[in-house]
Amino acid sequence: MFGRMILLFALLPMIELFLLINLGSRIGPMPTIGLIVLTGIIGASLARHQGLSVLSRIRSEMAAGKPPTAELLEGALVVVAGIVLITPGIVTDLFGFLLLIPSVRRTFCENLKKSFSVKVGQASAFVRRDGRPSSHAKDGDDVIEV
Repeated sequence: MFGRMILLFALLPMIELFLLINLGSRIGPMPTIGLIVLTGIIGASLARHQGLSVLSRIRSEMAAGKPPTAELLEGALVVVAGIVLITPGIVTDLFGFLLLIPSVRRTFCENLKKSFSVKVGQASAFVRRDGRPSSHAKDGDDVIEV
């Protein structure tokens, strides 16, 4: 996982620079800069609008006495979308705009929840109900006592 993150942080800026340089050579430097600024402004505006929408859903869930877990995750994704839309780049802008589409964001949330539950399930697989390590735990495995 850590290796993938390093690869992402090393490769993504190079891809973004390559795309921006190619775009700049085709349409010129000033239109490219204008496009970067325009996507940042539009993205920040959309992120604000979506964020306020998610915030109102969080408030209504809390008023109903329900934990707003899905809404909080969606809110975090809106923040991520706003951040990547402010940074210059084509790939990050596409990702940010995709996260601002509610149906895409909900699908992404569902996938994240499944991934989290698998990770939590793997971590708790070696703990018995009484908190002692399970017989399935191997030497060197991390055991989480609850």
